[in-house]
This record gives sequence, C-alpha cells and structure tokens, in this order.
Amino acid sequence: MRLAVMGGTGVYRLAGAPEGPGETVPTRWGVAEVRRAELAGQEVCFLARHGSGHAIPPHRINYRANVAALKQLGCSAVIATNAVGSLRVDLPPGALMTADQFLDLTKARPATFYDGDDAHGVKHVNVTEPYCANVRRWLRDGAAEAGESCVEGGTYLCAEGPRFETAAEVRLFGRWGADVVGMTGVPEVVLAREVGLCYATLCLVTNLGAGLADEPPSHREVGELMERRLPALERVLLAAIARAEDLPDCPCRKPIE
Repeated sequence: MRLAVMGGTGVYRLAGAPEGPGETVPTRWGVAEVRRAELAGQEVCFLARHGSGHAIPPHRINYRANVAALKQLGCSAVIATNAVGSLRVDLPPGALMTADQFLDLTKARPATFYDGDDAHGVKHVNVTEPYCANVRRWLRDGAAEAGESCVEGGTYLCAEGPRFETAAEVRLFGRWGADVVGMTGVPEVVLAREVGLCYATLCLVTNLGAGLADEPPSHREVGELMERRLPALERVLLAAIARAEDLPDCPCRKPIE
C-alpha cells in the first residue's frame, strides 16, 4: 500500500526522508508539493501542510489540493499531525492524543469537493466517526512501542485562526466537551473521507489555552515545544507507519451515496 503523512506545525520533513525540493502534483484545485520516501518498510508520500518553513497560514492552506494530490498518487491512508492547545489542565504541554471527534468553527475555507458542479454534483458525507479506527490503532500501538503515553480519543475543535483564542472562547470550548483546539484539522479530515482515504491524526499539545496558564499562548512557545518533542513524535510516527496495512474493507473507504 501507499501511505501519506500530513505534517503540521514543526513537522516539515520526516527523519529518513530525502532532502531537497519535493514533487509538484497538479490537481483540479491547485498544486501540492509532496516528497516520496520509503520509511519503516512502507512507501510514504509526505506533505508539509504549512509548506516548507511554515510559509502558509492555516486559513490559506489549499486543503482540497493537498488531499486530492494524495489521492491521485494512490495513497489509501493518511496519518496527520496537529499542534494543538489544550483545553484541560490535566492534558499538559507535551502530551499526545489521538482525536476521535471534532467540532468545526472554521468560517472562510472551502469545506468540500462537492460544490454542486457537473463533475461532482451534490453529496453528503457521513462523519459520525470521522477518524479511522484502524489508523488510530496504528498510532496507539506505535506510541506504546516508542515508549510514549498517548491519550486514546478526544474532541478536536478547529478554529479559523490565525489568531489564538480568547480566554472566554477557551472556557466555552471546554464546556462544549472539546479537549484540544487547533486551526488545521478541518476540513482536511472531511475531505479525506469524501475521497475514501482512511485518516487519523496524532495531536501534540504545545500549550495550554488562553486563560489556563500564567502566560498567554504564543507561536514561539508552540515552536519551542515542537522542537523539544519532535524526536519522540517521529518515533511514534515511524512505529505507526511500520504497522500500516491495506484496509480495503474499512468503512472509511465506502463510496458516498
């Protein structure tokens, strides 16, 4: 099988992947840059969500081009990473979590491949269980092999960004049942389901949400935490990649009716 890794903030390449410019993949929705490599015995397509060196802010990412490119390249599953703020004081910076639900508060980004045009028409995707249970298992077992604790399941709230949240928003999000907040997880997960890609994300907590810590969140703080935890994150990813297997009967692959 061919596996995709979607790297978020701080994950701009994977250990063992080739250096240099990637492959430009044209799609109907624009172009995406992908690097191919063989990692942990698997053929992997790596895509840095924010581009090289974090050049693309969350609200400007071409999510449709990224997902379409991975589908065109023959990928059947996606492991993503997300740097997130915690909405719980008992989920501190440095913690890992695999999300199993999301809340979507994005506002101004294209959210579907199905815009009602002649090519795709109108369809409604089922996201009752938005994250693939099989890929989440790879991540859970990979974390255990890497000697890392990983919270199994949690709700990821996706905000529009690029600003951080207010303290009032953080309090509200927690009351809604969200565990972490980020800016890039949606519509990526939805688009992956629309094209039949198994998808799950490994969230790395980089900071406590606004009002939960003595200092307000900052991009510098996020970058410093990511740099410290990147070796552990890569160990988990490589162990998860090694567990990847084709999943032709997975519910994620079921065509949209």
